Amino acid sequence: TPKMLTRKIKLWDINAHITCRLCNGYLIDATTVTECLHTFCRSCLVKYLEENNTCPTCRIVIHQSHPLQYIGHDRTMQDIVYKLVPGLQEAEMKKQREFYHKLGMEVPGDVKGETCSTKQHLDSHRNGETKPDENSNKETSEEKQEEDNDYHRSDEQVSICLECNSSKLRGLKRKWIRCSAQATVLHLKKFIAKKLNLSSFNELDILCNEEILGKDHTLKFVVVTRWRFKKAPLLLHYRPKMDLL
Repeated sequence: TPKMLTRKIKLWDINAHITCRLCNGYLIDATTVTECLHTFCRSCLVKYLEENNTCPTCRIVIHQSHPLQYIGHDRTMQDIVYKLVPGLQEAEMKKQREFYHKLGMEVPGDVKGETCSTKQHLDSHRNGETKPDENSNKETSEEKQEEDNDYHRSDEQVSICLECNSSKLRGLKRKWIRCSAQATVLHLKKFIAKKLNLSSFNELDILCNEEILGKDHTLKFVVVTRWRFKKAPLLLHYRPKMDLL
């Protein structure tokens, strides 16, 4: 029977698999090293790799000079952690809102949006506006639709201003864009190349604070490491690729 096959597992027994080795806390913004697949909190790993180029767990060399280009957001792991640890996601969202308020910055849309949707969901139940069966069917339909049309709208968003700093390329008609924080510099290169009708996105360099960005950098990583405490939008420049000797 289903009851006989059910086995309860204590959270304590799996903590070692869902915690960050650097801070010993539950994984937040889980980020995995592509070389060895060990996972850490993004902020912990980025801080560690500022002075090291090896994996904190197995000590394998990630990259001799640019280890930050060889790590990636692990959405699956983060979803698992949030589902296993009660209240963790809500607590993290609260911390993020308090962080932005403390700095006097605008709270990102995804943080506000998730809070509003949760509040509306709870209020509808309290007011008896929806029946359990109707609500369940509605959620199933919405989840299926979201799976079919996943445009990363639930991701944290980043506002960007793309400026051209070369007379050899023309500027974009619409230089202000808003996209997922998990998008990479490579995505921006492809976007610009398509808008400017370039033969290849490899002809471009994208810079932040006059520093060329690696193609695998996520926009969130760029914001955290190059645009911290500065107001939106994130200002990026593009130019023809320069061959460095």
